[in-house]
Amino acid sequence: MAADRDLRSAVRGRLAGKHALITGGTSGIGLATAREFLAEGATVAITGRSPDKLAEAARQLEGPLLPILSDAGDVPGQAALAARLRAEWPKLDILMSNAADVTHLPIEEWTEEAFDRLLATNLKSPFFLIKHLLPLFSRRASVVLVGSVSAFVGHEGATVYGAAKAGLLSYARGLTYELTDRGIRVNGLSPGPTVTNALSALGAERQAAVYEELRRTVPLHRLGSATELAKAAVYLASDESAYTAGTVLRVDGGIGELAY
Repeated sequence: MAADRDLRSAVRGRLAGKHALITGGTSGIGLATAREFLAEGATVAITGRSPDKLAEAARQLEGPLLPILSDAGDVPGQAALAARLRAEWPKLDILMSNAADVTHLPIEEWTEEAFDRLLATNLKSPFFLIKHLLPLFSRRASVVLVGSVSAFVGHEGATVYGAAKAGLLSYARGLTYELTDRGIRVNGLSPGPTVTNALSALGAERQAAVYEELRRTVPLHRLGSATELAKAAVYLASDESAYTAGTVLRVDGGIGELAY
């Protein structure tokens, strides 16, 4: 029994001593990743734009947690987020850029305001957050950019969202090249259809119908879970992936590569 406990302790400690920031950490993949990072020994900061959701997420998580009220769509606000972390922590080892605007609309319904808001959240803010965090990153830091299978395949209403996510994932290549002398690795994590609360506004019946439609398109004939994505994020964040840089890890049930 003691040996089993020691083995579990050895396995659950891959992020021991590391400081990790997860943007959009109050629900879904972000919240699940915060839970996994904490379980692996990290000190974690999560951001969210809703005080109530931020407080609720904090109640669900156990461990050294720093909840920060921050709107990922506020580009100038990324400097304030970075300054807060510099005041609180000695270093930053992991950034998971997860916050996203998931608006899906047909081309006829897009306005310039909605377009700019989505790009600010999904593409512009992550870039400037990384820029402002440069003085805080450790020499073995890992940046994980959460994209989407929509960056690789076309589907209903996803033209703008997919384009923004494709741009975000391209940062993995450009920034790895640019930041390699600082010891910072940048990789993308690309989820496929995943069960989260993102569709809750549709109501239970419509949400179930959408999930069933998505399930039929996935080669593995099921949707992913937030925990499955979180475990992939642990790999990219940990030293186990020290030789992984400038690439995209697809955790999408095969939908990004296989047409069904």
